[in-house]
Amino acid sequence: MDQEKLRSALDGQLIALDRPAYDGPASALPDALVTAVLAAYDRGLPPERDAARQAVRYLLDKLATAAPGRTVEIRVPPYAAVQAIAGPRHTRGTPPNVIETDARTWIELALGRLTWDEAMAKGAVSASGARADLSEHLPL
Repeated sequence: MDQEKLRSALDGQLIALDRPAYDGPASALPDALVTAVLAAYDRGLPPERDAARQAVRYLLDKLATAAPGRTVEIRVPPYAAVQAIAGPRHTRGTPPNVIETDARTWIELALGRLTWDEAMAKGAVSASGARADLSEHLPL
């Protein structure tokens, strides 16, 4: 990930939260950004768009790295989508296994603040296809 973009998004989110700019190590930027976006949600505020996009993308990339493959498409509109999970690969059209959720739910799932079953029970995740289940891959 582009460190410059991450720092800019993080600082924008911190300013929106009335906090000072980030002064920690570059290696901790992605996690600090996710924490800041979650802090906005926890305060009942919408996160800064770029911060939310970068946080979602970071966590989706982390999933794709941890569970490589192209069997399941995970969508977090309007920010990003990835294909992950080993198994049969699709090449055209809509994949047979699709998961879609909002940014807050995705971040909470990725961090373990919400379980897959809880998210499904409250209708916060749309999952179609026999392999559209991330429970064994979460939290990241």
